[in-house]
Amino acid sequence: MNSVPGGAGTEGRTGRRTERGTRRLTVAQALVRFLAAQYTERDGRQHRLIDACWGIFGHGNVAGIGQALVESGQGDDAPLRYLQGRNEQAMVHAAVGYARQNNRLSAHAVTTSIGPGATNLVTGAALATVNRLPVLLLPGDIFATRTADPVLQQLEVPGAGDVSVNDALRPVSRYFDRVHRPEALIPAALQAMRVLADPADTGAVTLALPQDVQAEAYDWPAEFFAERVWHVRRPGPEPAEVAAAATAVLDARRPLIVAGGGVHHSEAEDALRALADATGIPVASTQAGKGSLRFDHPCDVGGIGHTGTAVADDLARAADLVIGVGTRYSDFTTASNTLFAEPDVRFLNLNITPFDSHKMSALTLVADARAGLEALTGALLGHRVAASYEEEFARGKAEWERAVDSAYAAKDEGARPTQAQVLGALDGVVGDDDVVINAAGSLPGDLHKLWRARSPRQYHLEYGYSCMGYEIPGAIGVRLAAPDRPVWALVGDGTYLMLPGEIVTAVQEGVNINMVLVQNHGYASIGGLSEQTGAERFGTAYRYRAADGSYTGEPLPVDLAANAASLGLDVIRAETVGELRTALARARASERPTCVYVETDTGPSAPAPPGAAAWWDVVVAETSGRPAARKAREEYERHAAARRRHL
Repeated sequence: MNSVPGGAGTEGRTGRRTERGTRRLTVAQALVRFLAAQYTERDGRQHRLIDACWGIFGHGNVAGIGQALVESGQGDDAPLRYLQGRNEQAMVHAAVGYARQNNRLSAHAVTTSIGPGATNLVTGAALATVNRLPVLLLPGDIFATRTADPVLQQLEVPGAGDVSVNDALRPVSRYFDRVHRPEALIPAALQAMRVLADPADTGAVTLALPQDVQAEAYDWPAEFFAERVWHVRRPGPEPAEVAAAATAVLDARRPLIVAGGGVHHSEAEDALRALADATGIPVASTQAGKGSLRFDHPCDVGGIGHTGTAVADDLARAADLVIGVGTRYSDFTTASNTLFAEPDVRFLNLNITPFDSHKMSALTLVADARAGLEALTGALLGHRVAASYEEEFARGKAEWERAVDSAYAAKDEGARPTQAQVLGALDGVVGDDDVVINAAGSLPGDLHKLWRARSPRQYHLEYGYSCMGYEIPGAIGVRLAAPDRPVWALVGDGTYLMLPGEIVTAVQEGVNINMVLVQNHGYASIGGLSEQTGAERFGTAYRYRAADGSYTGEPLPVDLAANAASLGLDVIRAETVGELRTALARARASERPTCVYVETDTGPSAPAPPGAAAWWDVVVAETSGRPAARKAREEYERHAAARRRHL
């Protein structure tokens, strides 16, 4: 991330510099020049708002945005760096990884052609918006003038001539506009930057660009290209809300903090630690919030919810006050509204968005996470939870750490590793600065329970959308944002087969990522869920068909390591725990993108510790002729009876 401190060296970036006259440029040329002049500022430091543009070119953008990028130059001093991708969805994932690593202060743009190039953006856009992460999407669009109608790849809608496939991006974008006329770019671009820089309203922003308009010239006011600094605000809480929040904490016997992704986005980790140090309140974390405290902090009790630790979930069940900080309270966090079981439990939510603050019928503290935590710590001066409560969760934390040690340990270094032992081997190799990335499959559950996060940005789980295929492009984005930090993409075989193409991008750009490719011959996570819900692992194994038509034959002879090598990665195969440790160390020391390939033991002794068995509501068939489904329904109804609405 390009950043400069406020003050010296920032002339022209403390506001909008006034210029005179006009400049005749195409719409695309004007947009590239405009984007190069946008900055964010928070806490006195400035950052490029749009630091690069990913792109795959076709007839909808090659003569517009493509020509404009060429026109602007692509050397080290290029106003807007271009990055070549292989899949449009993956380009958005890379941009999201970049934005998250940069705490949402710097982002990337993504340009595509019309048609399938544009619709491939939809999944990535949904992921960005669900996770409240900024990305600028610039899809080409059909002719505004309708001179070519229908144009190649146009979806004709007989009842609406102004609709194109780009309208599919509307529900997954925080802001959407279609630039029908050159002059319309000015308000559209300014609104786009406003949303991208807004900590409460950010997400995917789409500017649909008709291909004829992209190439049309216009006399632009020079002021449009002046450097603009978008202040990323830290709104403080209202005094009345702080007072009410402090009273709630003072009245609580068993308070529990749930740290969400907002802690990281606000860079509020120090403020959270100060509150925990002062009050002794235990801190559990969501997937997005893990790492808010170091794993060895006395108040850190690990992940919470369906994939949480035993100590965190036990505390949650008995908590009389749950303090949510920057969390959306997803069903994984609340165990589908069965976790917070204390009859008189109350909620206090610190969140920059009123929408999230009011969840769970909570007392609200609407503010930036850092500002709110600092205010609450000040209001609680001298208060501390009971020593008996601290001793209770300290014992639970110690017991869980022993369970993690046991899961990580290997009695036989010559045996095939379990998935937990893969994480244990990686834990023994990484340093505090390494970043570990994952998104989907069975790994998120094991990571949430077992991973010992050592720094705020070491744990990078995209679990808001849990999108298979995120890991490799996400790792590229993280490494571009933090070129000095070792980056690990943990990838299962199912995820790998979704989006491996950006391996080529990493090799081409010299982006030194490490990939740990875990082969377990299918969708292991959904296989387990399928079994629990009475679907008997149907369609979840990567195997030949058996005589009865089911996929229960021998594993497919697919060599994913050879595939990764064919795309340019250095590949190290590891068959045993001992070989895995050596391979991971070699990969970390390598100066090239490297893959460690390992096949895991999936036998009955392989699963990680089960945590506290917090439920997840996946509806089971109400009627069935199959015994497995009937049994699963009985279990489902038993758990569902514990659901509650917190009113």
